Amino acid sequence: MLVKTYASTVQGVDAQTIVVEVNSGGTVPAGKNYYFLVGLPDNAVKEGFRRIEAALKNVGCRMPRIKLVVNLAPADIRKEGSAYDLPIALGVLASTGQINADRLADYVIMGELALDGQVRPIKGALPIAIQARKEKFKGMIVPKVNAREAAIVNDLDVFGIDNLSEAIAFFNGEDSLKPVEVDTRDEFQIHSNEYEVDFSDVKGQENIKRALTLAAAGGHNVILIGPPGAGKTMLARRLPTILPPMDLREALETTKIHSVAGILPPDSSLISIRPFRSPHHTISDVALVGGGSHPSPGEISLSHNGVLFLDELPEFKRTVLEVMRQPLEERRITISRAKVTVDYPASFILVASMNPCPCGYYNHPEKECVCAPGIIKRYLNKISGPLLDRIDIHVEVTPVSYDQLSNDNQVEESSVSIIERVVKAREIQLNRFKERGDIFFNAQMSSKMVHEICQISQAGKTLLRTAMEKLQLSARAYDRILKVSRTAADLAGSADIKIEHLAEAIQLRSLDRDSWAE
Repeated sequence: MLVKTYASTVQGVDAQTIVVEVNSGGTVPAGKNYYFLVGLPDNAVKEGFRRIEAALKNVGCRMPRIKLVVNLAPADIRKEGSAYDLPIALGVLASTGQINADRLADYVIMGELALDGQVRPIKGALPIAIQARKEKFKGMIVPKVNAREAAIVNDLDVFGIDNLSEAIAFFNGEDSLKPVEVDTRDEFQIHSNEYEVDFSDVKGQENIKRALTLAAAGGHNVILIGPPGAGKTMLARRLPTILPPMDLREALETTKIHSVAGILPPDSSLISIRPFRSPHHTISDVALVGGGSHPSPGEISLSHNGVLFLDELPEFKRTVLEVMRQPLEERRITISRAKVTVDYPASFILVASMNPCPCGYYNHPEKECVCAPGIIKRYLNKISGPLLDRIDIHVEVTPVSYDQLSNDNQVEESSVSIIERVVKAREIQLNRFKERGDIFFNAQMSSKMVHEICQISQAGKTLLRTAMEKLQLSARAYDRILKVSRTAADLAGSADIKIEHLAEAIQLRSLDRDSWAE
């Protein structure tokens, strides 16, 4: 008897439906294998027959001793992982008449089986649910810990199960499982902007707060340069708190990526705060940008719609930093392998931090640098010019004095207050780019758009020419200065880029100055 169940596979951040065809019947010579699995399964899928056999026995069913052929179609797509155990098991039961097959075609079924019949979690439940709704399936059967994640998708009945027995009872009509219900908008509103840190914790550092406000308002990349203990990491961790709240589209995009990577917390649904990722400097280039023999998202994609923080930037391997060049420009990464090519979104704000020299005290107001001549130059040269060109804002972080730290009477501006200005600036930009569906803030402008939108006065052109000649800036740095000045004007509510906005943008290019390496 031939029975079909439906599963899914994830490629990139999108899913594709897989038809699980189970045909039972025929005899097998003594001593030969009874079970045949075809359709490009990997080892985890092939090993599933052993798990399925034990699980069926332990829930009171039987694994038939007749010829079983299981085909995973389309047969030219490689099937990976253990999440096909449940649809194969139910297909075997239906093919041998142990459960009713009438409703199997209405559901996408996914789950790994334990030997005792328990159902273990899967990766990618959200993109699978989105594809199931697109293809007009009535619902999904998934592990209970993945049910809330999948139930974000409207117009799709999602049933969470703990074990194989519940799935058997459901299809036999013996147990009325209740679909999991998640009010997506309520869930999104309840958990949005739940940050544990705030800019009100930061004493002093007004120039750094201003630089980070510019970064948040225009989506600009930032590098913080300063001695140990000056507050670089503390400031970077607070940047997400002043980014505009995520909308539902961004939340779904972000959740899909984290779902595919398998890092969503159990029983979670929607990611509603902007991600902050801080990989260690020993990270490999594949772990940063994504890939591997079975491509999966890297840190730059897990930072999508949020912040990627690279602490101690010169300590990262040069090859790791160089692979970031293209994603910083294109805001997505394409992973190509012999048989598959996947795209992952990677629109993030890069925040990097570094010491000014190996000892950490170059240009320190009180402590003396002990680095030998030429050491500082070599230290800075660990970061390539092309990468620095792609960082819009370079800002020096100076230590906070004791008087500022101990002044309890000084009330610092909170993230809520700063974000009001940021949101107003972003609204100006959204209105400016409303005819372009793929651009939302100033940092995303192309060179052509920069020349159209960032018009400056004759005095501004003279100032910029002087800066270009004195600092020997590249054409990319020229564009970056204009983008930052446009953001400064937006924060001020000015329709035109004034000379003070341009001067501020030029000032925020610290590492372009020759004095740094002297």
